Order: sequence, then structure tokens, then C-alpha cells
Amino acid sequence: MVSVIIINYNTFSLTSACIRSVYAHTKSVSFEVILVDNASVECDADDFLREFPQLKLIKSLTNAGFAAGNNLGIAAASGHYYLLLNSDTLLTEDSIGKAYHFLSERADVGVVGCRQVYPDGKIQFVARKFRSIRWELLDLFRFVTYLMPYKRRSRLLLGKYFKNDTTCEADWVNGAFFMMPAAVVRAMPGQQLDDRFFMYGEDVLWCEQIRQLGYRIFFFADTTIIHIAGASTALKKQLQLRNVMIRHECAIMAMRKGKGLYYFLFCLLYVSKEYLRYMIKWGVYQFSGKLIK
Repeated sequence: MVSVIIINYNTFSLTSACIRSVYAHTKSVSFEVILVDNASVECDADDFLREFPQLKLIKSLTNAGFAAGNNLGIAAASGHYYLLLNSDTLLTEDSIGKAYHFLSERADVGVVGCRQVYPDGKIQFVARKFRSIRWELLDLFRFVTYLMPYKRRSRLLLGKYFKNDTTCEADWVNGAFFMMPAAVVRAMPGQQLDDRFFMYGEDVLWCEQIRQLGYRIFFFADTTIIHIAGASTALKKQLQLRNVMIRHECAIMAMRKGKGLYYFLFCLLYVSKEYLRYMIKWGVYQFSGKLIK
């Protein structure tokens, strides 16, 4: 059985649509839905039970963040597999069953993520490599990578260089659809997910820790979900998010490599590159009024 864990924080309509799609499309595996309400004030959390009386509802007294919320769900889970599913996702096919069958047949795989698209059908880059000095340099001088054959370039860099067209091993996968065996979580410190980050970057951190346990991480291309991912278009909000991600990426690098010369060179390159990118976006916005990704 798969325990599907969804976090709600003031997104009643989105979360309800997500849950509805899980019940409508999950056919080939038994499952339970565990909804953790992170102290929402938008509505009464019991409103979910009026439409979905079969789900397990957990009411957190505080908004402790994404990771801590998922740990509350895991503590109440009965399944042999856990799926962390974002509340702003929609299933259009039996994605949970397909991912479960892929994962359950591979004892050395610790996490599976799946193909994700925006509502307009554009691909999201969910299969990733860990950041490194080499990755940052290849991304900065990307014209060099486009001299390579696509297959080599995509496997070397993943992310935006990969069309998400084939199942492959990755360093980490996006946490919007994050399926793992319960045994993997039980092998982690405290038998739960690391919750040091309130939000953003948890998926990178968890995949690094799961790889350290000896498991592999896979992107599964044979099923697709819709991930709305409605990020704010405000430049100020983007800068705040970028600052959080920079701190988290540097913390993960320190965990992976220690705080030696490599760490400091990486941080210098990565931080400079990210702020240069932000300044270019700011300049384009000031000149044209358009935001670029």
C-alpha cells in the first residue's frame, strides 16, 4: 500500500482538486490519503472530511513547514511506500500505481520522481544533478555543452538540458511527487525526514542523504502529472526565494564536501552567478516590463 501524504496551508480549493484526482485515477495499487493541515486559517480543516470522509486528517497546531508537516503524515502512515505529493498537483492517469510498480521492482532505488508539466503542457525540469563547480561552469559557458550530442549533454547536466523523455538515474528529483519505500525513511536519523529547512531545498537534502544510505534516485518518464507551481512573479519575492535557495544549496554543499577550498570556490561561483542572473532579469524588467525566467 502507498500512503499519499499531502500538506495543506490555506489552499483549500487546490488541495481538494489534488485529492479528488488521486481518488479518481489511482487504480492499480491500494492507497490511503493522509492530509496534514499546517494550521491553516483560510477555512476549517474539517471541511476536507465533508468531501473526503475516507482520508486521514491531521491538524498541526503550528505551521512548522513542509518537511515537518510530512513527518507528521509519515508518523500516521500505514503504507509500505510513502508518496509526498504537493497540493498544487493534479493526476490525469494512474501515476501513483505506475511509479509504485517501477519502485517496488527495484530494491536499490530509494526515491522515484515522475514527469511533470505546467497546466499549459510545458515541461518542468524535475530530474537534476547536484550543483558542483563543473556544473556551474558548464551552465555558465553553455555554448560548449551544445557542441555535444544531446544524449551526452542531457545525461551530464540533466535539468533544463534534459527533455524528460526517458527514464534515468538522477542525483535528485523534484519533491512535488516524491515516492520512497518506508524502509528508507526508517533508515534515516530519527526515522524521519530531515526537517532543518522550513521550505525549499528539502528534496535536494533528502536525496543526498538517501544516496549516502546506498540507494539510487530515479526519474520515471512513463507517467506525467500536472504541477501548477504558481510561483510569484514579483521580483522582490523572487529575490527572497533566491536568497533562501542560495543558503540551502551552500549548506548542502558543506554537508557533501565539507567547508574546505572546494566549498568556498563553489559558493563564490554559485552566488555570483545567481545574483548576476537576477540583475539581468531586473534590467530586462525595467527596460521592457517583462519578467524572464
